[in-house]
This record gives sequence, structure tokens and C-alpha cells, in this order.
Amino acid sequence: MPSHPWHCLTPEAAAQALATAPDQGLSAEEAARRLASGGPNLLREAPPRPPWRMLLDQFRDFMILMLLVAALISGAIGEVVDSAAIVAILLVNACIGFVQEYRAAQAMQALKRLGAARARVLRGGAFAEIDAAGLVAGDVVMLEAGDLVPADVRLVELAAFEVDEAVLTGESVPAEKQVEALADPALGVADRTNLSFKGTVVTRGRARALVYATGMQTELGRIAGLLRQDEGERTPLQRRLSVLGTRLAYVALAICALVFVFGALRGESLLLMFMTSVSLAVAAVPEALPAVVTVALALGAAKMVRSQALIRRLPAVETLGSVSYICSDKTGTLTQNRMRVESLYVAGAPGIAPAAEPPTDAAHEWLLRAAALNNDAHGEAPESLHGDPTETALLAAAQAAGYGKARLEREYPRVAELPFDSARKMMSTVHSLGAEQMVLVKGAPERVLERCVRQHGTDLPFVRADALQLAVDMAADGMRVIAFACRRLEHLPLAGATEAIETELEFLGLFGMIDAPRPEAEEAVRLCQEAGIAVVMITGDHPATAAHIARRLGIAPAGAKVVTGAELARMSEAEFDARVRELRVYARVDPEQKIRIVKALQQRGECVAMTGDGVNDAPALRRAEIGVAMGRAGTEVAREASDMVLLDDNFATIVRAVREGRRIYDNIRRFVLFVLAGNTGEILAIAAAPLFGLPLPLLPIHILWVNLVTDGLPGLALAAERADADVMRQAPRPRDESIFARGLWQRILWVGLLIGAMTLGVQAWAWQGGSPHWQTMAFCVLTFAQMGLALGVRSERRSLASLGLFSNPALLGAVALTVVLQFAVVYLPAANAVFRTQPLAPSEMLLCVAAGLSVLLAVELNKWRMRVA
Repeated sequence: MPSHPWHCLTPEAAAQALATAPDQGLSAEEAARRLASGGPNLLREAPPRPPWRMLLDQFRDFMILMLLVAALISGAIGEVVDSAAIVAILLVNACIGFVQEYRAAQAMQALKRLGAARARVLRGGAFAEIDAAGLVAGDVVMLEAGDLVPADVRLVELAAFEVDEAVLTGESVPAEKQVEALADPALGVADRTNLSFKGTVVTRGRARALVYATGMQTELGRIAGLLRQDEGERTPLQRRLSVLGTRLAYVALAICALVFVFGALRGESLLLMFMTSVSLAVAAVPEALPAVVTVALALGAAKMVRSQALIRRLPAVETLGSVSYICSDKTGTLTQNRMRVESLYVAGAPGIAPAAEPPTDAAHEWLLRAAALNNDAHGEAPESLHGDPTETALLAAAQAAGYGKARLEREYPRVAELPFDSARKMMSTVHSLGAEQMVLVKGAPERVLERCVRQHGTDLPFVRADALQLAVDMAADGMRVIAFACRRLEHLPLAGATEAIETELEFLGLFGMIDAPRPEAEEAVRLCQEAGIAVVMITGDHPATAAHIARRLGIAPAGAKVVTGAELARMSEAEFDARVRELRVYARVDPEQKIRIVKALQQRGECVAMTGDGVNDAPALRRAEIGVAMGRAGTEVAREASDMVLLDDNFATIVRAVREGRRIYDNIRRFVLFVLAGNTGEILAIAAAPLFGLPLPLLPIHILWVNLVTDGLPGLALAAERADADVMRQAPRPRDESIFARGLWQRILWVGLLIGAMTLGVQAWAWQGGSPHWQTMAFCVLTFAQMGLALGVRSERRSLASLGLFSNPALLGAVALTVVLQFAVVYLPAANAVFRTQPLAPSEMLLCVAAGLSVLLAVELNKWRMRVA
């Protein structure tokens, strides 16, 4: 470390203190040595819970502790089998919970690794992009507008460099930076103008800098509490379900107390009633719901990565299902970010032709030759062309028609040129054509056409106004129009004789180019509209271009109003609020105006997803419910402000993410219906039995078995259910909608009543008939009823037959395994001793299966009623 603060050192002294060279950087070996001794460039976080702690935490739940106490009491009074069975079930339950939590933690760690910040570093004289965590003191980094400063650095070279340091200083105005040493060693952070600090944002310019502090040694490391990781926050749904679980616990304890009292008054064993009450309380409270939501969201986020959508904040998965407006940038998201010749006009032709179907004549041949020869782009395959976007589009069109640049340059070598300049708005090249010279000119139509006197290859009169009108028509369709002309010369003109070259030209034709829509974007927009999601295009491009792309993609009809940034600035808040829902295309919009659009939509109750890639887009991304950053073209600042990153910068990826978000939410609703309806049936059967003069239908071991097997395996398999075929034809759900909305709580209630009634009905029939198997039959009915329910809740409206029994193999396997285990419990002698069951006669088992399947039939009939209503 130097004897003086870093801001007091000259760049040369700082480099000497760090034992590095600003023009070479560290060697790879030295960087590795420093990384090993100094540690990664990361802020200290709470260490992740080790696996042993995850397993131990499975036993911290109050209800689980009650069961452990019950097992101890049972063992102390000699009921060793019951005690061992309870402990075994708790161990299995803990293992399942541990596996769920471990998988969720691993998925989230993978997502964090994907979202890690990057830095451009000079190592051994060569630039490389590395994870910012790999930076060490002495590294030389390059910074430019849009970057997050990856460590505390001493600036050594810069150009118009400004940094937003609000995260450290609270200053809203970016700080101007310089490289000279400062004299006062006691300067505060805001006044150290030759330093930049980890976590701040480059807003302008570029710089070369020396890393002098990383990780917890940085200024940000010293106040690391200001940076809070959002990945650990609970989603609104998790919080609501946690509250629900607490309330249900109170209700369940009250019911269990009543069950205990009624049983005691009937003369039942107090130990039996205590065990039954505790087991019933555990079964009644869906303590796993918040954990299941976490698993579903985390694994859903991991699945989205495979669809090129990186979820940075877990609540975004839940929010995606509520999105009602998607405000999307045009360039690169809705379009390919690559200019392409869309149409052309050949001199003398009857009209504009598609690029794929050009007329074939002499003028057409020279138009395509000119596109290849008057061109500084290079490359062979369309995807590997390099150069100006306009020139690569022209070259791709020429090469696609068979006019390869390399061959043409051998036939017509370039002997002179007049480069493009903004005053002339033209570029000219001169090519050898035997004894003559051929001049090829391209440029803005109005400049080229005013110098044309005839059409090439035709004796038809040249009407300049008609050609200019064609160019205007093509521009009105959102195309960038380039005109081409030519002229033959007997000899090369003198150097600088521009007028001698670019006069008395023969008009060759026009090329119309456009950044074409992505092939999948139109279908994605259509899916959004079917799903009740409005798509809004916001671009800094020309209004005519925006209108053309919006019309082609179906975002807005022909003639729809395009609002420019200037028009938006003139609109009053009241006027804009009244119109914001009907506007679909904004052009020439500043990033700051995006915030106004988002706010106006939110005030109308809409849930907004907003895309952005620049530094100035960050406030709008934070303001939107779902901020969507670009993974390829986006800045680090935009990605940090976002909830989701498009790894392929593709609009269709947003639509896939919305679909996945809806699927996950629907599956959580299915799990809630399945668990709570089954728990309701258990509670009603046990609580109502004494009221009808019946003995307890289930023993504690039965309740725990049902709770583990029927709630566990099929419940988890429901998370793998595919999205309904019409999931993207449903309206977005309101953000504040209860998970019990749209009739879910009514279904929980009536299905629970049916399960309880079937269990009690079969028990009463067997009890009244003198069968000694009445308790085993009640046990089987409850299990099979929940299996029928698991199959029935796969869709809220579609029938099981239309879904296909084998379309969710995980659920089918879980149901089949549960049925096999239930048969084992009933028919294996060893299991009979543990579970207090008796083998059933075939007729009795058939009755239990039929009673259980009646629940599936009832659920299917209810869905049929909903479909025909």
C-alpha cells in the first residue's frame, strides 16, 4: 500500500505502487497469484446455509416438534411400533423437504452465476472480458458509458469521462473526472475526482484505470449494507400463503381441541385422542405451501433460462402472469438489428419490385453491380459481412442475386473514389471498363436525382419528379432509400474534380432497406393480443419506420397514430392519461419519456413490462413491474436495474416468459386446491365421525401416511404440469388477485366435503354391516379420493380425457406409486402390524376404489358444467 492516499498519487506513482504497467497490465500468472492471496472481488454475503443446516431446519416447524413429542410419549408408554412409524415418516418428510429446498437453492445459485457482472481487463498486453469477481489490485480496466465500475480504480487516461456516484455520495449530478493528482489527503469521496468507485455508473465517455481495491476493501465494501440482494426477498404470493398457513394453524388447533374433547367424552383413550389431534393438526396445516411456491418459482426461473430469459429477481416469475402491457423497443428486439434490402426500383421498370423478384434487364444488372462495387463492406456469407449496415445490406442483396464482389472487382477494378461526406450526401467510385471508365454514384435520392439527365439502358424520357416520388413512397413505408446512378468517361478526371464525375448521370434505380422484423415477432405479438396483453412499440427511430414495422407486426393498424417525443412533451397529463391506453406506437422518444408512459399505464391499473438497454433506461426499468434488459446489446446498468434479462434480445422470449409465468402460477393454484381440499376432507371426516356416533375413522399413523404420501408425491408432480392450451388466450390476472379468486375456495370447500362424506359413508356402511375392516376401508377411500383429485385438478376447465392420461408422466408415476404403496400397506403382513390395517376382500377394495374415483368423476362433471355454461 502507498504512503499517501490513492488520489494524491500521480498515475505513474499509482502504477508503481501496484507493481503494474498501464499499457500492459498484469500477466495471467501474477493475476492468479494475487487472486489467490487477496480473494475474489465480491462483497461479503451471508454464507449459504450448508446442507446439514437445511436438513436440521426441516424439524423446526412447531407441528413437526409436536409430532416428535407425541412419538416420544408413545414410545415411553410402550407403543414402540407407533413411535418408530411416526419417526420414520418424519424422517422421510424431512428428506423430501430437504431435497426440495436444496434443488431451489442450487437453481438460484446457477441463476446468480449467469447474472454475474463482467469487466474488460488488460492482461499481458491483450484485452479480455472476465467476470468482475476475478479482478485484482493492479489490473488495468477499460470503462465506457453504461458500465458499472467493477472495483475502486485510479484513473490514468480518459476522454469526457463522467460517473454517477449517487450510490455513494447521494449527488444526483454525475461527477466529472480527471487524472491529475490531488493535494489534500483528507478529501471526501465526492471530491476524489481522479478515482472511481465500485458500484457507481459510467454515464459518459471512456477511461483506462488501475484497480487499487477490490471486494470488501472498496468504498462500497465498507458500507456494504447499502447493497441488498433482492434474490432473498419473498414473493407476495409466498407472504400471503405464509399468513394463510398461520391462520389455518389456529383453526386446526381449535378443531383438534374439539376432537380431543369429543373423543374423551366418548370414552376413547386419552393417548389415542392426543395422538389423533396432533396428527390431524399436522395434516390440516399446509406448512409446505410457501416452500412449494419457492421451489416452483426457482425451478421455473431455471427453466426460463433455457428459453433465453434470465430471471434476476424471483418475484418476477409470479408477476409475469399479471403483465397486461409490454412496452418494447424496436431495434433488435422486434427487429433483427440488421438492415436488409426490402424492395427496389430499376430505371424504366413499371414500378417498385420486391427485392426477391427484381426485373431482369441491363439497368437491373448494372444496379446490382453498382451495389457491390460502390461499396466498402467486405465478406462472403450474409451473416459474416463487415462494414456500414447500409453497405452490408446492399452487398448482401447483390451477392444473393449472383453478383459477387470479389469477381466484379477483378472485372471492374476500382481506380478512383470520392468518399461520402455530409455536404454532398453521396459516394462515388470509378472503375476500369476496358478503354473507358465507369463512374458509379450512390447517395440520398434528392441529391443523386438532381444530377441525373437520363435513365440507363432505356430511351424512355427521364422524369425526375416521378423517380423522386417513388423514393418518397418507399420512405413512407419506413424504408431507408438509396439512389444509384452511373456515367461513362473516356479518361480519369483530375484529382478533386468532383463536378466532372458527379454530373450528367444516368439513373440506375433505387434500393429500399429496412431493419426487418424478426420472423417470430409477428406470431409473438399475435399471441400477446390473444392473451389480452397490449404490445406498445417505443423507439427512437423515425415515425414512418416505426409505423411500418408496427403495421407489419400487427401492433397497430394502418393509419394508426404515431406519437413522437415532441408531441408527447406537449401533451398535458390529463390528455395523455386519457389516451395512453389507445396509443400503440411512440417514435423519437427520449428514455426519460419512457417513465412517463409507464406511470400513466400504472395509474390506469395496468401491469407493465418495459424493455430497455441504455443507461438512461434504468429508471424506467425499475419503475415497471417487470424491467426487461437486453443481454447482448444492453448495458450493465440496464441489466442491474432489470428483473429479467433477454439473453437473445428477442421479443418472442418475453412472450415465452409470460407463458411460463402463467403456467407456474396456475400450477401453484392446482397444488393449493389439491392440498387444501384433501386436508379439508380429512378434518371433516375425523371431526364429524363422533357427531354421527361413529368411532374415529383414522388412526394417527393413517393421517401421517396420507399427509406424506398423497400430499407429497402427487403434489410435487403437479408442478410439472404443462400449461393449458388456452393459457395465452386468457386475460391477465390482476396483480392483487387472491390465489383463491375465480371460485377456487368454493371448489376447495365442496371437494373437501365430498372427500369427507365418501370417507364417512364407506366407514358407516362397513361399521353398520359389522365388518372388522371399516377403519382400513376409510383409510383407503381417503387415499384413493386424493389420487382421483390429483388427476382431476390438472386443469381448471379441460377434461382429463382431452389432456391425455400420459401427458404428465411425473404425476401418473406418482399416482401409480401411491396406489402400489397403499396396496402394500393393506396386504403385506409386516405393514399390517405397523399401520394397524387388515387385508380387504376384493369387493371391499373395489368399493374403496370406486368411492375414491367418484371424486374424480365429480370434479370432471364440474369442469364440464363450467365449459358448457
